[in-house]
Amino acid sequence: MDGGFNIERVRCMFHLPPGSTSMPHSVQKIALFGSTGSIGTQTLDVVRSQADRLDVRVLSAWSNAELLVQQAREFQPEVVVIGREDKLDTVRTGLARTGIEVLVGQEGLVEAASLSGLDTVVTAVVGAAGLQLTLAAIAQGCRIALANKETLVVAGDLVSEAASQAGVEIVPVDSEHSAIHQCLLGEKHGAVERLILTASGGPFRGLGVAELESVTREQALAHPNWAMGSKITVDSATLMNKGLELIEAHWLFGIPAGLIDVVVHPQSIIHSMVEFVDGSTMAQLGPPDMRLPIQYALSFPLRWPLAIPRMDWTRATTLTFEAPDTASFPCLSLARHALQQGPEATAVLNAANEVAVSAFLEGRIGFMDIPRTNGKVLERLGSRSAATVEDRLALDAEARRYAQELMVSGVH
Repeated sequence: MDGGFNIERVRCMFHLPPGSTSMPHSVQKIALFGSTGSIGTQTLDVVRSQADRLDVRVLSAWSNAELLVQQAREFQPEVVVIGREDKLDTVRTGLARTGIEVLVGQEGLVEAASLSGLDTVVTAVVGAAGLQLTLAAIAQGCRIALANKETLVVAGDLVSEAASQAGVEIVPVDSEHSAIHQCLLGEKHGAVERLILTASGGPFRGLGVAELESVTREQALAHPNWAMGSKITVDSATLMNKGLELIEAHWLFGIPAGLIDVVVHPQSIIHSMVEFVDGSTMAQLGPPDMRLPIQYALSFPLRWPLAIPRMDWTRATTLTFEAPDTASFPCLSLARHALQQGPEATAVLNAANEVAVSAFLEGRIGFMDIPRTNGKVLERLGSRSAATVEDRLALDAEARRYAQELMVSGVH
């Protein structure tokens, strides 16, 4: 996992022709996977405000059939996908006589991502389920607006290679990676010294391990700054989300883990920073509103007007920073260790974490059992080799089985 910053890799990943600053104004056909989640619904807010620029051709949801039907009736896509087969009849009935094709399951996601004529695929599904549809969209030559960090955590090496070979741009939607992307534009090879990801610290910043043992589901879902889905909110509370973002940053920007730092910034105004070899630091600032990085990913390399609250810089604003507490929140250290081991290890860690977070949300394990589970699964399976997509998915499944076994036998 060695090597320095490579601006040519960034240029390839983001498909930046030399001197390119604009593109013709035309209607962009998009597929939105995960349309009923937090990122998905905010993406549709952007579509409503940019109706003359964006045309939704695909929508998908895992289980929220009612909202998916409502969205489909409003946006009139060609195809919708419902993840759960037991929800298929609800969607078909709700969309009867609309002419909208209804697909189901993982195969439906891949088929929809392969739809001809798409310009951009927004991957806002939760978890490793985004990998295969992302690869299918890359194979079709679609630009990827990446909101599913697990895709790169599970198979960043494979996705990066596929995107490079296909000449496909991957533009990050996560606010932290969007910030870094914006700070890197126009910079020369060798100018970057390190990337600095900012973290809010979540709802439990300052608490020790003993206090965290008794954390409840409701407390973990009460994020101080962001309105997000339940899985990513718990990840933010454990700092696993920041660990996943560290791994994602490595693959997006081609920079090793040792040159990517994390700093806690409770105000969530600075979304991330880039430090350069001359000692200067460039930061991207803005309100904690995900519509900004979502629209940027869709408009890049242009900037479109966006009606969100502006920062009032005439008011006194305090920006504070501190080091993350990796003793109380060991998931961040686990992620860094996994990245140093290799892409198979990060896939194992992600699988374990998805199982553990689900168990916590269901009340089957405690809050601190999440990092315990992650650590045990990583220790057992992190050194496995899995060079192909099929092997990586098989390793993902094995890690999930072992994590489930720990749920039964106890992870203490």
